[in-house]
Amino acid sequence: MKRLWAALFHSIDGLVAAWRDEAAFRQEVVPAVFLIPLAAFIAPDAVSLVLLIGAILIVLIVELINTAVEAAVNRIGLHRDELAKKAKDAASAAVMLSLGNAVMVRVLVLM
Repeated sequence: MKRLWAALFHSIDGLVAAWRDEAAFRQEVVPAVFLIPLAAFIAPDAVSLVLLIGAILIVLIVELINTAVEAAVNRIGLHRDELAKKAKDAASAAVMLSLGNAVMVRVLVLM
């Protein structure tokens, strides 16, 4: 139980740090605060509700992973490196794809 409690606080620390230090995370959380409750009103059924909320949560999750990749790469060094660029670009592309997925889910569910 002690380990789970510690893990919870580490996770909260991660969310706080992402909110404080990452503008992109804040830009994705603000719409999520409105879109998640809105999903409860516009979803025609339970499956649609889960899809709408899940798509938004995936964006936030992938942004947190992108932040972790960037922090790890920057910790190693700020010099130009092709592998570091590849890692950062791939993480950024994952965020872009998750945003596209969220839009696609919203459009398809609400058609």
